[in-house]
Amino acid sequence: MGVVEAVCISEKKGMVKKEVSEILLEENWGITGDAHAGIWHRQVSLLAAESIEQVKKKMPHLKHGVFAENIVCRGLELTALAIGDRLVIDGQVVLEVTQIGKECHNAGCAIKKATGDCIMPREGIFARVIRGGVVKAGLAIEIERIADVTRGA
Repeated sequence: MGVVEAVCISEKKGMVKKEVSEILLEENWGITGDAHAGIWHRQVSLLAAESIEQVKKKMPHLKHGVFAENIVCRGLELTALAIGDRLVIDGQVVLEVTQIGKECHNAGCAIKKATGDCIMPREGIFARVIRGGVVKAGLAIEIERIADVTRGA
């Protein structure tokens, strides 16, 4: 089991997301007030805090949201997720993984230009909201693997 470390939103696409105290996820829509909400497959983005910490070794000033992540998770192996797996937050909110990784805009984000690498293309997780609710730092996150669901485990 993991935990939500931070939640972030931005009102306009192309802007760095800012950490907020909580977010409201709406079923089949995404996060209220976030530029990426809508009826599509990338309603919510997630990154592992452990991965962000590796980048902070080169750029210690980085704040949550700089990778355009909505939810920063700690204690989960996000890179082991598959499309169709689900994340259950606080036993209530359900997100379904729809995409893994996304190329940076403009041949590389500012982080890639500064460090030569970016974690979002390899480790960014994108999901759609199956069941909505409020998410904030400190809430538990569990992985529900699609393989477990399909065999009734």
